[in-house]
Amino acid sequence: LLIVTDAGMTIAPDLEQKVHLIENAVLVARKAVGVEKPKVAILGAIEVVNPKMEATMHAALLAKMNERGQIKNCVVDGPFALDNAVSKEAAEHKGIVSPVAGDADILIMPDIEAGNIFYKAMVFLAGAKVASAIIGAKCPVALTSRADSDETKLLSLALTCLMSE
Repeated sequence: LLIVTDAGMTIAPDLEQKVHLIENAVLVARKAVGVEKPKVAILGAIEVVNPKMEATMHAALLAKMNERGQIKNCVVDGPFALDNAVSKEAAEHKGIVSPVAGDADILIMPDIEAGNIFYKAMVFLAGAKVASAIIGAKCPVALTSRADSDETKLLSLALTCLMSE
């Protein structure tokens, strides 16, 4: 089970918005999934910091903010390429040592384009079962795509009900 953000709302999140995305995703992990201290992978195209790639700079800053207690109730690390966020073998092959590497509960996408492509690839190419919701508004809101299945729409409503309790 993976929690992914943001695939449909925040176009190009800045650092502060990514902090809020992490906080909201952690809330979902804890409340709806039962993961008390989720592992959060900040994704980019590569797994090293490159000053010319904003996603990698954000990842390093978010990891440091977590280390210093500014982002709580989770373990944040990055940058990670997708493979080493979800595959221990890929992380080991690249020499990445991190409690998050290969074992992420939450994936923070660099922008809406990456998030939306990932979401649709999982659904249409891998047959993933998904639920989509906006968390962090006054109340949770189910947010589905026109092409989503009835099952996805039902799961999205169920998630919003769980999060509104």
